Amino acid sequence: MADDRNFLLKIITPDRVFFEEEASMVEFNTTEGEIGIYKNHVPMTVIIKPGILTITQEGGVREAALHSGFVEILQDRVTILAEIIEWPEEIDEARAEAARTRAEERLKSKTPETDVARAETALLRAIARIQVLK
Repeated sequence: MADDRNFLLKIITPDRVFFEEEASMVEFNTTEGEIGIYKNHVPMTVIIKPGILTITQEGGVREAALHSGFVEILQDRVTILAEIIEWPEEIDEARAEAARTRAEERLKSKTPETDVARAETALLRAIARIQVLK
């Protein structure tokens, strides 16, 4: 039987439906800060900032590395359109560490050609991948 506190959480990427189940809470980073959503949240649309997505369900908590996208929040459902999202078992830790090192080096040795915003985003993505593995 469905819990009255639950809402439908659907996470879609260009490649697949990543997640489609009931949840009691979902947390993630937005361009405006961290947000936690329960059923009957005020309807809104937000932009995702790279970080960890935390899904709370009756059976426990699951985490994934969420990189970018948009979220539609309605009172009885939340739909995340994600560019990239990964479960911990889908992440290559060595590759994530190498990406973090590259991004940090780009930011340290800034040249006029350095795209700082892109390097910062790459760093946030790498950190999210590493943190979700810990």
